[in-house]
Amino acid sequence: MLLPPLCRLAVLLPVFVVTACGEVWNDPYPVSERGQNILYSAFADRPKHLDPVQSYTEDEITFTAQIYEPPLQYHYLKRPYSLIPLSAEAVPLPRYVDAAGKTLPADAPSQKIAESIYDIRIKSGIRYQPHPAFAIDASGNPRYADLDREKLEGIERIADFKLVGSRELRADDFIYEIKRLAHPRLHSPIFGMMAEKIVGLKELGASLQAAAKDLPRDQWLDLDKFALSGVTRIDDYTYRVRLKGKYPQFHYWLAMPFFAPVAREVDRFYSQPGMAEKNLTLDWYPVGTGPYMLVENNPNSRMVLARNPNFRGETYPCEGEERDREAGLLDDCGNTLPFIDKAIFSREKEAIPYWNKFLQGWYDASGISSDSFDQAVKINVGGDVALTDEMRNKGIRLLTSVRASTFYMGFNMLDPVVGSEQSRKLRQAISIAIDQEEFISIFMNGRGIPAQGPLPPGIFGYLEGEAGINKVVYEWLDGKARRRDVATAKKLLAEAGWPNGRHEKTGEPLVLNLDTTSGGMGDKSRLDWLTRQFAKIDIQLVVRSTDFNRFQEKIRKGAVQLYYLGWNADYPDPENFFFLLNGREGKVENAGENASNYRDTEFDRLFNEMKNMDNTPRRQAIITRMNSILQEDAPWVYGFHPKSYTLGHAWLHNRKPSDVGHNNLKYQRLDLPMRESMRRQWNQPQWGVLVFLGLLFGGTLAAALAGYRRRERSVVRVKD
Repeated sequence: MLLPPLCRLAVLLPVFVVTACGEVWNDPYPVSERGQNILYSAFADRPKHLDPVQSYTEDEITFTAQIYEPPLQYHYLKRPYSLIPLSAEAVPLPRYVDAAGKTLPADAPSQKIAESIYDIRIKSGIRYQPHPAFAIDASGNPRYADLDREKLEGIERIADFKLVGSRELRADDFIYEIKRLAHPRLHSPIFGMMAEKIVGLKELGASLQAAAKDLPRDQWLDLDKFALSGVTRIDDYTYRVRLKGKYPQFHYWLAMPFFAPVAREVDRFYSQPGMAEKNLTLDWYPVGTGPYMLVENNPNSRMVLARNPNFRGETYPCEGEERDREAGLLDDCGNTLPFIDKAIFSREKEAIPYWNKFLQGWYDASGISSDSFDQAVKINVGGDVALTDEMRNKGIRLLTSVRASTFYMGFNMLDPVVGSEQSRKLRQAISIAIDQEEFISIFMNGRGIPAQGPLPPGIFGYLEGEAGINKVVYEWLDGKARRRDVATAKKLLAEAGWPNGRHEKTGEPLVLNLDTTSGGMGDKSRLDWLTRQFAKIDIQLVVRSTDFNRFQEKIRKGAVQLYYLGWNADYPDPENFFFLLNGREGKVENAGENASNYRDTEFDRLFNEMKNMDNTPRRQAIITRMNSILQEDAPWVYGFHPKSYTLGHAWLHNRKPSDVGHNNLKYQRLDLPMRESMRRQWNQPQWGVLVFLGLLFGGTLAAALAGYRRRERSVVRVKD
């Protein structure tokens, strides 16, 4: 009997259900990937730049740090962060000379140093990943050096080129990348700063700007035709960089992708006509010497890193912090890197699907969104953080770290109400009144620590315990820092000339304006909370929300009283935070990063001495004094340093949080049998649901058959 379509579907559906009930019936990945040495992760924001000369965001360095190898890197396990060689043979030591070119001793005063000279020697035997830019013919000439739009017909991806090649890394490749900082069409975010440091870079920028005007848009600008006086080749494996004056922070820049090598052949290859129109660019398909290479770039869906077959290999570190051995982070000491063959990053725009897939084992690690925080983490009465029973029963591990970031509310020191010398106690009173501990608890799920000054933990100069507290805002009681009470804040306010929030002479109420942008700190609940904090000491707060561009304009012109900002470390050095309050960086006067326009003679003098020092006890003493000045003057309400919370499954090993060293994929290792076992355990078919569906299908089938028979009988009766 031929059944109608509905009946046929009802019969087949149970078959489909049973068929789906294999080992892991809801596996979102292809069968071919099952059991493979692949790490699965996710990303929310698509990377905009993968060209190392332009890339400067966290979502980009997730990929670029695995592909490119600058001269230096951060030790994976040691804290405070320390630099070690990557593509260089050693961390270079600068040589100092005076204006006459005479060599100076290492401890020469900064004012006598005219130039710092770095000779950087790279390791031999390092090779680039396979790439068509290196493909050559029998005569040694590039195979793809004369491409145009017609010849690119049928070529949509790098993988569509049939021939690839490679070559050894040379010193010239590092020089070429430094020149690219000045390329007028690339707009490197660090060109302006580096032009003030690297000898001749500003002049190179002017020369390239003039040359680019006479070139068609899609014609290659050969940087080898332009000299850079401050960066020169010594031999195949050594190059020299000359800096103006003394700048010890240059070491940190040598660990960033900005100073990773880019081969001239690669730049030439991608600059051919028609390439950019197909996204065949260094921004889309990076080329490096690192442990991984990008083999799939679909930023709206997924990005795939695969092991670079030409990678020379490194070994896992054997030293770290004391607790690293107990955490199993030294178990792979001396083993060859990388451990993982491939990493697949899927785009997840919503937090809940990402979270659910993590709990099912389909992602190996995950952050914790606000929506899932209570499911993942519990905070006891003492404020200690621990995993919930559900997470611990799954063997999930919690990693926490305080980020190298500072968020603060700034006072505009040019404003006569909040910025004068007499207003110091007003600023101190506000600093006490705003309860950062309560803010962190309510709005951040406890994911942060109150700031005692500009420096976050992990940066040289930051002091733990009683020695590091802001004594204006806190007192040390029973072994803990305790915020001073509201009565103390009101007393300071009265001493500032505003008893009970009114001017001591005119009786005028104290009204302060906070400029902010919509979203973030502009959220109504947070601003309502902040308004109540000011009201505790009888100050009226007026919130002036605006768009980001208007907010920036107000900051530039000094047309604010109070504002909110934050700063993430470019590199782990106290100079990178203290410069935000250096008088020479005043926003209004010098268009610098000092948005509070703070200026203090002693602080600026100490900053100039501290910024070029090595990390010595003398530098620590100077930093302690600088912190004391800032705590007394209170140009900022020191807010908080955010905490990073991440979760990892028991089968993912060797994970340690780092805010500055991002090339961490090569250190991680998967226990594949455990992963397969746990995935099967967590994704068993729900037989109760299947029985219900079976009964539902059976009922549907019976109803369909009954209806079909009634129609058949009625047709027979009509014929009779």
